[in-house]
Amino acid sequence: MTREEDIRQAVETLRQGGVILYPTDTVWGIGCDATNADAVSRVYQIKQRDDSKALICLVDSDARLQRYVRDVPEVAWQLIDSIAEGDRPTTLILDGAVNLAPNLIADDGSIGIRITNEPFSRELCYRFQKAIVSTSANISGEPAAQNYRDIDPKIIEAVDYVCWSRRQEHQPHQPSSIIKLGRDGQVAIIRK
Repeated sequence: MTREEDIRQAVETLRQGGVILYPTDTVWGIGCDATNADAVSRVYQIKQRDDSKALICLVDSDARLQRYVRDVPEVAWQLIDSIAEGDRPTTLILDGAVNLAPNLIADDGSIGIRITNEPFSRELCYRFQKAIVSTSANISGEPAAQNYRDIDPKIIEAVDYVCWSRRQEHQPHQPSSIIKLGRDGQVAIIRK
């Protein structure tokens, strides 16, 4: 299967409200349409995770980020610029989430969101034209799947489509850093 066919099939699955397994800029992820509450519920079920713990989503650009956060603070843009120059993907938790499935947004109205620069996940987000849920492909509490071969078979069986791209990789990957930006300008490092 070509990369093009893989992305096309993944996008079609997302549009139909399905759940996918896909390679991201960090570890392998379980994904769905971030605006579809039923699909988001399925992701929580697959992970066996309490839905009070919000999930992260990926977007492909600054413009798409602005579609899902009411007012992106200036410090966020500064961090995004410095992240783009660095090598460690970083998720920002921003207040004022909008246009997303309600069960994706934290109780305080925030969302964890990351602009991906990795070619496959970026193209996937671009083609889908919406934010995509990106939570590590593991049962809650177990280690994140750094590579495809690390994914629990129960998860593979539970999703609607498993991407072919990057399945052969065997290099170490790690989850993103997470930084929370409060409305008052407070910056908190959640995960280094």
